[in-house]
Amino acid sequence: MSSTFDQLADAVLAGRAAAAEDALAVLRADDAELMSVVAAASRLRRAHFGNTVKVNYLVNLKSGLCPENCHYCSQALGSNAPILKYSWLSKDETLRQAGAGLQGGASRVCLVSSGRGPSHRDIDKVTEMVGALKSEHPDVEVCACLGLLSDGQAERLKDAGVDAYNHNINTAESHHDSIVQTHTYADRVDTVDKARTAGLSPCSGLIAGLGETDEQLVEALFALRELESDSIPVNFLMPFDGTPFENTWELSPARCVKILAMARFVCPDREIRIAGGREMHLRSLQPVALQVANSLFLGDYLTSEGQEAEADLAMIRDSGFVVLGSEEEIAQRPADPAIRRRGAGTDVLPNA
Repeated sequence: MSSTFDQLADAVLAGRAAAAEDALAVLRADDAELMSVVAAASRLRRAHFGNTVKVNYLVNLKSGLCPENCHYCSQALGSNAPILKYSWLSKDETLRQAGAGLQGGASRVCLVSSGRGPSHRDIDKVTEMVGALKSEHPDVEVCACLGLLSDGQAERLKDAGVDAYNHNINTAESHHDSIVQTHTYADRVDTVDKARTAGLSPCSGLIAGLGETDEQLVEALFALRELESDSIPVNFLMPFDGTPFENTWELSPARCVKILAMARFVCPDREIRIAGGREMHLRSLQPVALQVANSLFLGDYLTSEGQEAEADLAMIRDSGFVVLGSEEEIAQRPADPAIRRRGAGTDVLPNA
């Protein structure tokens, strides 16, 4: 007998978009139903992404000293979190850091800098870094995350070889002003729109655990669907000491898996990335989460340490997945059709 969640998966696979009430039902499923939720959402994941996991690697180009007051962020104005603070990495150091991630199995490098948004000189720095990175690693995907964009900056990044631009909406519009006051929700949406219009793949996600309601989590995911975000990083609040959200613990491992499953039902063909806070909040359910999500960050985050990269790769293998772009994944791809060069129309004997 199929579960309610299997029926929802059937409907989504048949082309019906999940509705808000469907998303709420997933989010509010009893913990005893967790594996039924995972099994159903996994069907969508397998239909669109097979057994692959996309591995991403963060390079924090500039850390701390941000003038924005995002309450969740260890780099924000007013934060006393004891993080590393430094200005721009050199081009050579950026290449070294990115190369380590690529050697570890990443196919996308995310170049991130703190701050409200880049100056034109900052764009000059990043475009030079991207050119050098693409020269050394022609197949790498590059995602930039530099804050709010001004007119023309997305086009410059695109022309330099940047493939995607990340700017998270972070939470629902109805909740936004309670977590940051130095910019608006509309500012964030405008930057995602600028990136998409310039031909960059839009990458935008959320942070769970910011005191939002179930309805606001659903609101945020439906906004991301409307924004046509190709990649959706799902972060789980890391309550850094020295930030307004210190000692905020709202999430359980099962809750986190249900949030990821909800994202899969709402955005079945989008890259759902398990992002910051996964080790802290998913804990032993990280492999279960991979049955729903199809992407993760390898190694460390912007200001916090992540799981050892080897442990990440072992978890992917042990869960029956392969890293996208790896030799194992390439070997399992269907071969291109062989063009006939014998038989009729040729002087070569037919295959008979």
